[in-house]
Amino acid sequence: MAAQTASRHALDSFAPQKQRQGLALCLSGGGFRAALFHLGALRRLNELGILSSIDTISAVSGGSILAAHLAAALQPWPAPGDTVADWEARVVEPFRRIAARNVRTPAILRRLLPWNWFSSSTGVRTLARIYERVVTGLRLVDLPARPRFVFCSTDMEFGVNWEFRRDELGDYQVGYAATPPDWPVARAVAASSAFPPVFNPLPVDLPPGAFQRGQQRMTDLRLTDGGVYDNLGLEPVWKSHVTLLVSDGGAPFDFEPDRGLLRRLKRYADIIGGQVAALRKRWLVSNFIAGTLRGTYWGVGAAVESYEQPGFPGYPQKLVDDRIASVRTDLDAFSPAEMDVLENHGYTLAAVAIARYAPELVRIDPPPPSAPPRPDWMNEAAVKQGLAQSARRTLLGRW
Repeated sequence: MAAQTASRHALDSFAPQKQRQGLALCLSGGGFRAALFHLGALRRLNELGILSSIDTISAVSGGSILAAHLAAALQPWPAPGDTVADWEARVVEPFRRIAARNVRTPAILRRLLPWNWFSSSTGVRTLARIYERVVTGLRLVDLPARPRFVFCSTDMEFGVNWEFRRDELGDYQVGYAATPPDWPVARAVAASSAFPPVFNPLPVDLPPGAFQRGQQRMTDLRLTDGGVYDNLGLEPVWKSHVTLLVSDGGAPFDFEPDRGLLRRLKRYADIIGGQVAALRKRWLVSNFIAGTLRGTYWGVGAAVESYEQPGFPGYPQKLVDDRIASVRTDLDAFSPAEMDVLENHGYTLAAVAIARYAPELVRIDPPPPSAPPRPDWMNEAAVKQGLAQSARRTLLGRW
């Protein structure tokens, strides 16, 4: 369909802006695994002077937890091209303390208390209070004007991407409302990371009349994990930004033989989700190749060798497949070994992806060499041993 023959509805719904502008960073969902993977990637972006130059950060679920921490830790945000010299102390160490906690089980257990039996949103509201205590007490209106932070959730009523921003919240179906001055960032993070069926959706708790510019009128609008709709966080930025950096810590789709009816029912949903994620990745990479978009993508299931860029350290593909990419996507306590390996992996992949596909973004001349932050955990045998049980989920999680 040529642009000159497209209907106004098609142009409004599907066409990008004629003049895309700005650099966006997308942080995927995937629990603490994704957040720690992104933590390593952000370290490299900081070293290269790229992180401070980002205009928009779009985050989902586990990525939203890290984005909220980043918004609180880097105040004021560094000037474009600058680097954060005390990165380890300001960003990494506090976040490792967060990821060493089991934040999902206390929220679930609170739901089981007798006086909460008839309150379906107790779990997700408890999760929000935990985030407010251990991640950040910032209000949404306190977020910086630059970069713009977008926390993504899923509108269960209309099945579209819901956005929490500094100045407004909503989606294109119900419209947008001014952000209430007392709403915490933690509420947005909880709505973004309330993965089903463990957590029930979060009620929006705003009257329909608060929303403007929408196509539908909300009735009982509730929000669930942003990864249900778009686990890459592309939706808020693909039409408007010319350069995208996409860090994907989500679960790769794995081979699994048939294991009976109950497992088969879950497998149906996994296949649907897997093909949607694959379509988004294909669309993204094809646009990079065609030159429609600039930037690059790196994912937890990849290895440095696939970028065909000599001289960059990283984990071999078999180790990634057998251990790193299979680390659980959960919000229970992660061990120091898991944190170290995931940070290394995100760092090394971001380093090679930028060097191979987006070197023009580097603001430091000459760029510092790629040096994994936890060199002791670049040893293959150590990784195999340290992550031997990391794929396994337990009922009450790890503490």
